[in-house]
Amino acid sequence: MSQEKLKKEIRRLAQERNALILAHNYQRDEIQEIADITGDSLALSMEAAQTDKDMIVFCGVHFMAESAAILAPNKKVLLPRLDAGCPMADMVTAEGLRDFKRRHPKATVVTYVNSTAATKAETDICCTSANALRVVRSLPTDEIIFAPDRNLGRYVASHCPEKTFHFWEGFCPTHDNLRADAVLKAKAEHPDAPFVAHPECLPEILELADHICSTSGMYEYVATHPSKKFIIGTEMGILYRMRKENPDKEFILANPEVLICPNMKLINLEDLLEALQTLAPVVTVPEDIRQRAKLSLDRMLAVPRD
Repeated sequence: MSQEKLKKEIRRLAQERNALILAHNYQRDEIQEIADITGDSLALSMEAAQTDKDMIVFCGVHFMAESAAILAPNKKVLLPRLDAGCPMADMVTAEGLRDFKRRHPKATVVTYVNSTAATKAETDICCTSANALRVVRSLPTDEIIFAPDRNLGRYVASHCPEKTFHFWEGFCPTHDNLRADAVLKAKAEHPDAPFVAHPECLPEILELADHICSTSGMYEYVATHPSKKFIIGTEMGILYRMRKENPDKEFILANPEVLICPNMKLINLEDLLEALQTLAPVVTVPEDIRQRAKLSLDRMLAVPRD
């Protein structure tokens, strides 16, 4: 079946099933194109909670579908590929975090949303890459356990010298693979282009950045900045929407060879169509874990915005 026929059938079935198709910013171009809504993981999960549709088809990775199931327990949540996981989310377990908490009993546990539901259930408050600094600053405690992303944690810690941090040694392999020599080469080749980096990158990469922000922040930055050229330090999927929204601007990946997440690229149009045809695979979260995990998300959402 051609791509156009696939897309037509997907749209027909989505309407028939009363399904909302969500796609993360790192998904394949054709998946982002056909989605009802694209965005970062938490924003998409919040859309899932607010929709009047009967089901959610989440084109992302497993922890994202779990987050949608946490926030929208009355909806059926489909993940077209159950093997679409997140290595960083898998680097921390609920059992491991419980042991870490026992070693630092006075610390408040701040966990990145890029984590499993079971890990969120062991968490005091969640954060995103966009609000991590605001979340940590809102806490009365001076001692923080930050999991699972050590790079995001160290970025936050650099802005909160008054607090003591204990980092879980997790990381995003895609962002962690970006090295300074590649960034310096890109900057030398494009001296007029600001370098925008995701806080999941290594500290030495962030030191080279002209701006550090989440994926949602990147869209806003490149749209409002006067430059016509940008070096991008995050997963290549972000370029689809950047180019679509800013056709007069040029976007260069800091290193095209490493800034690609194989898990984010697993879902294709055939997988999406099959999920709508079979109404599977379904992602669920046990109710006891769901309630505890939701509490950590609710606390985050309650933090006042700047």
